[in-house]
Amino acid sequence: MRTDLSVLYVEDDAAVRLGSTQSLQIAGLSVEAFGSAEQVLHRLTPGFAGVLVTDVRLPGINGLALLDKALEIDGALPVILVTGHGDISMAVQAMRRGAYDFVEKPYSPGELTEVVQRAMEKRALTLEVEALRRQLADTQAIEAKVIGRSAAVERLRKLILDLACTDADVLILGETGTGKELVARCLHEYGPRRQGNFAALNCGGVPESLFESEVFGHESGAFTGAARRRVGKIEYAQRGSLFLDEIETMPMSLQIKLLRTLQERQFERLGSNTLLPMDCRVIAATKVDLLALSAEQRFRADLYYRLNVAVIDIPPLRERREDIPLLFSHFLLQAALRYERPVPEVSPPHMRELMMHPWPGNVRELRNAADRFVLGLPGGSTGVPAGSNNGTGNGNGSEARSLDEQVAVFERHLIEEALRAASGRTAAASDLLRVPKKTLYDKIKRLGVNLEAFRSTAATD
Repeated sequence: MRTDLSVLYVEDDAAVRLGSTQSLQIAGLSVEAFGSAEQVLHRLTPGFAGVLVTDVRLPGINGLALLDKALEIDGALPVILVTGHGDISMAVQAMRRGAYDFVEKPYSPGELTEVVQRAMEKRALTLEVEALRRQLADTQAIEAKVIGRSAAVERLRKLILDLACTDADVLILGETGTGKELVARCLHEYGPRRQGNFAALNCGGVPESLFESEVFGHESGAFTGAARRRVGKIEYAQRGSLFLDEIETMPMSLQIKLLRTLQERQFERLGSNTLLPMDCRVIAATKVDLLALSAEQRFRADLYYRLNVAVIDIPPLRERREDIPLLFSHFLLQAALRYERPVPEVSPPHMRELMMHPWPGNVRELRNAADRFVLGLPGGSTGVPAGSNNGTGNGNGSEARSLDEQVAVFERHLIEEALRAASGRTAAASDLLRVPKKTLYDKIKRLGVNLEAFRSTAATD
């Protein structure tokens, strides 16, 4: 049986609650005990890894109403009811409504443990089957969103799906235009919180005076102009995901409050003294080195270490150039549909330009280039090449190159990038390119690469 499953146990009698909790723990089960149904509701999420055990007679929301709410959230969740003498007919009725089983008071510790363990075994099997089904479906679906055949993209897709199945907060690293929000949405859509809201907030696009209200919400009259209660992003994302883009731009005063909220998993609206549960997954994204910012006291180090648990580092487009043809074709189809234009043919000279461009704007820049290409707009090295007749012909014959020539141009570019990254050290460059040092020297000589140009700031090998 899975070891990460837990029991949510609801009982208003403190003595009974303590005794039953201890007996379940002695049997090796992880238990969270609650005194009322209201206290346990925030722990009930789709795909919850465990079972629910609840007394029928509770103050406030009773056990039957809690059963209905639990099954509304997750219809496959095993719910065990604890009934008093004379409530058997009620328990039978509850089982018809979807309860897994019931235990009649007074019960022995072994009796409760046996029923819970059976329920846990069923839950473990259900979750395993669901995970396999979801993995098969998600693997196919995510390939249509995170596009590419490179090893880097294959690793990225696998990491997204692995983390999506957990409830861990995630920090996404990536340059401008690499698709950080796309990755965040995939984490949400392929995880157990997909039925909840995905709330996105660009931390650099909200005035500091409104930031706290935007994130935490406010009560009516909390400040001048607050005519009515406002639900903030955290509350809107309950049972869903909260995406904080450009988190490095968050004001320092808000970083302190966010850190406390992440640690306590509770928050308050502005103008309120009532603590509300925070039941959302936090996904943060940045294009800068947060650790370096914290060293400059421009970002809180404790918040950085709180966020830096599960990290996804998105590779820039220049490090996965083999994906450019597939991505560009995909964006051409999208643009043709959007602008109701025919899909233009991409000539070899144009594709060569696309492959050699440095793409500082990454995938976003490539998408814009595809839009310009479909619209027939000039765009320099990433637009319509001269003589290409808007990409519908083969281009000027004088521009055509053989396959060997095109491979040589691409190969030279890769070698120069490796030498630049290695500060001219050929041994380090050969490691980056995964070729023997002698082979690299031969290629440098054959392709006419100026090795000295990369050795200005580094010692020679």
